[in-house]
Amino acid sequence: MAALATRPPKPRLAKEIEAFVRSIDMPHQDARNYLEIHMARIVRTLSITPPPFRTGRVLELGAYMHMTPALGCVLGYKEVRGAYYGPLGKSDPKSVTAGGKEVFTCQVDLFDAEKDRYPYPDAHFDCVLACEIFEHFIHDPMHMLFECNRVLAVGGSVVLTTPNVASHTAVARILESSGNPQLYSKYANPKGEFADTEIPHVREYTPQELVEVLSAAGFETDVFFTEQAPGYHARNWVDEYLKKHGFPADLRGEQMYSVARKTGAGVTRYPGFLYEM
Repeated sequence: MAALATRPPKPRLAKEIEAFVRSIDMPHQDARNYLEIHMARIVRTLSITPPPFRTGRVLELGAYMHMTPALGCVLGYKEVRGAYYGPLGKSDPKSVTAGGKEVFTCQVDLFDAEKDRYPYPDAHFDCVLACEIFEHFIHDPMHMLFECNRVLAVGGSVVLTTPNVASHTAVARILESSGNPQLYSKYANPKGEFADTEIPHVREYTPQELVEVLSAAGFETDVFFTEQAPGYHARNWVDEYLKKHGFPADLRGEQMYSVARKTGAGVTRYPGFLYEM
């Protein structure tokens, strides 16, 4: 981890991205509220997403259609695909409006991201976004990274964001015995709307683990940093405690951001720290 630049890079097109995302029509107020809560993360993620460089194609896994339109309308990708969990072989057309006018359309392909072979040729994309999904996988998270490697052109990038289980909040909860160190550890409400479809955070990762799985899958991490998530306020006293007792205080934000470049084929399919062998 010492070789990584752990400060956020200079944002690219952040103002344009935020203005565009805010302009998108939402189907209801709950969707608008979700967007506003996560706006900073969405803008930050898109602002560190590399521009098109070879194929002009980009794929967003777990597409909620918040970031997806900006990939084409602001970042300049000529072909944008979305993906979501569902039966392999099915694809749904999706469109987005702003002010009642259609501004973006794409296909969202359905498949199981940790089991299926993704329905794209080798070296097809310049970039794959895997944002806030890695922590939800139940069976085989490395399958996703190896498939991302396969469908990316050499030099293409995977943008991966996920919670940090070594964060200020995690340390505070452990020291105070005030809760589970995972940022989110609750199950879906059995009586709720998403009881049968919502998968909780199965496993959250430390920064070291995230860099290690990316390396094992044939990626070199170019950008890696963490930021404080909205609504979490343990930073000051936890930083002071860590420094006082000689523990590392960097990379302790609740949200992890990484951009990793494909340098070759995957190396280690089942990292020992992640799978029981």
